[in-house]
Amino acid sequence: MDTLKVRDAQDVEQVVRAAIASEQPLEIIGHGGKRLIGQPMATNALLDLSALNAVTAYEPNELIITVQAGAPLADVLSLIDSRNQQFAFEPMNTSSLLGTPDIGTVGGMIGAGLAGPRRIKAGGARDHLLGAHAVSGFGDSFKAGGRVVKNVTGYDLCKLLAGSWGTLAVMTEVTLKVMPRSESERTLVLRGLDDLAANKAMTAALGSPFDVSGAAHVPHSAFQAAAGGLAELGSPRQAVTLLRLEGITASAVHRAAALASALAPFGAAEVRQDAASAAIWSSVRDIEPFAADGALGAWPVWRIVCPPASGGALGQALARDTGGDVIYDWGGGLIWAALPPKPDAQAALVRARVDAVGGHATLLRAPEQIRRHVDVFHPQPGGLTALGERVRHSFDPKNILNRGRLDRRVAT
Repeated sequence: MDTLKVRDAQDVEQVVRAAIASEQPLEIIGHGGKRLIGQPMATNALLDLSALNAVTAYEPNELIITVQAGAPLADVLSLIDSRNQQFAFEPMNTSSLLGTPDIGTVGGMIGAGLAGPRRIKAGGARDHLLGAHAVSGFGDSFKAGGRVVKNVTGYDLCKLLAGSWGTLAVMTEVTLKVMPRSESERTLVLRGLDDLAANKAMTAALGSPFDVSGAAHVPHSAFQAAAGGLAELGSPRQAVTLLRLEGITASAVHRAAALASALAPFGAAEVRQDAASAAIWSSVRDIEPFAADGALGAWPVWRIVCPPASGGALGQALARDTGGDVIYDWGGGLIWAALPPKPDAQAALVRARVDAVGGHATLLRAPEQIRRHVDVFHPQPGGLTALGERVRHSFDPKNILNRGRLDRRVAT
């Protein structure tokens, strides 16, 4: 495979124009940390953005950072952490789940759009993307958005790039909103609830006035494989329901006590604080119980988004009918399901159950042979499919960029 390593946006333009002229599709990567997600692509050309790795501007007082797309995410997180700031949407680190090195980039973070537990409060990656420079499938550079929230008029095109998996344009630089890190955090731990009771407890907590910023549930079977911060919860190894509160110390302490009292009908709550709390939520964010090097590492993993009120029943049914394990986040609105291996990763069953509640499911981890024959991303109704195709065609009419990554039916 030819690897085309670019130095700047002009190089990207030249590579894309040459690909258009030769009708040769391009696979776009930063460091390749998410290449195992999506439909396998048939291409002989790799557009490598790893040299576009500079932080071009960081203004902590203005809460914005501008970074080239190939910048290592770990380095950027370290930089903003040194100023007591963070990406409030808690981008997921997929390296543990996929069994790859921790080499994710900022461009990959935006292209995947995988937000963590604080999604329920802070929104997703697209909500924190202020602007972007990119090269379209016409081979032309364009700028979308700006450096402040109110600097957007007309269509907010940069939002389309979040979660597009590199199929619309090649991002070269992005401007993101950063937020101050909380002074303190507290996590309430409820033990022994089944999936339905946990769903009710999380719903009650999120509907309370206590500003909950994380609501997750790890059933007993999944907790047996717990790693990282979850493993530190210790014995007895029962199901755990987790509720996070953040803010200044006095506020976090007061709200944790008040929420524990409000949830007393569900059981007595233990409290974990600060570093211990942060370690728990890092494990939840990265789904460490389903890590590639763990007991369930050979099992396909589905990422299911559904109405939160349906989450408990849906996850319970999937675990019962497949013999798999599930973990809940977003108050039941996000289900991670590790299912025993089958030739189709149990796609027919998963999609039927998910469709019934109006959700969607992504096969986030599976061997290449399965991903060649199963839809990785949830099939959309005809109207949405047609709309998506019109949007894609307006950015990339010859389907040069990451051809086939989202749809295995696309001609290669």
